Parts: sequence; C-alpha cells; structure tokens
Amino acid sequence: MAAKAKSAMDIVKLARAADRLHLRDYMALIADDFTELHGDRLVKDDRGLIGGFASIGGVKCLVLGHNKGSTLEENLESNFGMANPDGYRKAMRLMSLAEKFHVPVVTFVDTPGAYPGREAEERGQAEAIAKSLEFSAALKTPILVVITGEGGSGGALAIAVGDRILMLENAIYSVISPEGCAGILWRDGAKAAEAAEALKVTAPDLDALGVIDGIVPEGKTREETAANVKKAIVATLKHLSSIPVADLVARRYAKFRAM
Repeated sequence: MAAKAKSAMDIVKLARAADRLHLRDYMALIADDFTELHGDRLVKDDRGLIGGFASIGGVKCLVLGHNKGSTLEENLESNFGMANPDGYRKAMRLMSLAEKFHVPVVTFVDTPGAYPGREAEERGQAEAIAKSLEFSAALKTPILVVITGEGGSGGALAIAVGDRILMLENAIYSVISPEGCAGILWRDGAKAAEAAEALKVTAPDLDALGVIDGIVPEGKTREETAANVKKAIVATLKHLSSIPVADLVARRYAKFRAM
C-alpha cells in the first residue's frame, strides 16, 4: 500500500521539528573545521545568526546561518533563531571577508523570521535586512543558499540572496507563516493548513515556480541527511567556481529582480 502523500502542513511540522538538524549539527557532521567569528563591530554578537570560516569536502568557504537550538536553554540563548539587526550586520561583515579572501559563501536558512521586538525595530531591523539584500546581490564571490528548516519571511531572505538556492525536501520557505497568513486573510489561525497549501511553501512547489534551484533529499538518519547536504554543497560550489564572478553577480541580480 502506497504511503499517504504529505500535506503542506505536514511539511511545516517537519520543518519545525525540535530534533531537526540545526547549523551546529551540520558543522559537526560535514565540516572538517569551523572557526566561528563574532560580533558586528557596532553593538554586540547576535546569537540568532552565526558564521565563520569552514572547510566542507576540502572546499574552503564562509558559512553563515540561523542558530536554532535543540534544547530550551539553547533556544533562549539563540532567540529561537530569530536574528536582531546586529546579526544581519555581522553577516554582512563576514561576507565582506569572504569577498576579500576570494572564498564562496554558504548560508544555512532556518528561522521563523527576523526578531520583531521593540529593541530590534529601534536599532533598524528593516534597514539591516534591506541592506543585507542589497549587499548580497552585489557580492563578488559565489553564494550558495541551503534552506534546511523554516525559511520565514525577510528574516530568511536577508541571507538567501544567492547564485543557487537549494532546499531540503521537508523544509519550507514563505513570505509569512501559515498561521500569520490565516490570521490576516480569515482572522482565524485554525485555517493554517489551508493557508499552507495556498502559500506554496514546500520544496516541490517552489521548485516548480522557479524560486529554488534544487531539492536535497533527506535520509533515514541525521547522518544520511547531512551527507546529502554535503554532497550537494561540494558539487554546487565546484560548478559556481567555474563561472566568472562578474557573470555570477549579473545573473544573481537578474534572477532576483525577475522574481
């Protein structure tokens, strides 16, 4: 008997699962080394978004990603992966180092969205996200984006402007959460499942729309999933390295303008 096809809301739940691989898990499983760099040199070191230099399959790169935790304590420390403006400004600082040293950028996207608190707004959350979009679009080095869990709104897009966008098969990517969409459209959060279908949040939907460039299959174990991600990263970076940087930047800009 064939397995029942997963609904969009089923995928949403899988993308949010507490036991899902997070950035530090990936670094432990696929990176030969990972040296974290800290701070935006303006305010503080945001823990919701972390980054540093790493070597993946022998390829040196700059890794950036939302930092969700696996325990309540880790979630609180990292603000559940919701970055403040300081996190996005740190990301731009680190991306500039990647450009300077001619290494590619690999971003791991997994966030409900940018932190919407008062302090974040006072310190320029919207400006930091907008600046990050502009900065990434013109960065003179290859950028590979991997959506591993939740790709929520501007908080995700701020580090998701890249030459290739890959997405795990049980990840989601959307302008708004299904609950938020249901609340706006129908004033009823109970209609989140209906909203999830309408939003086209799943990898197959986004692949069909041309928003992403490829789907990474998930294995039966965490190690299998990480190995699939590593294989996709190495292959994609090798391909991108063969394209002149000027062409990459022009195509990247055109790709996102077309969306």
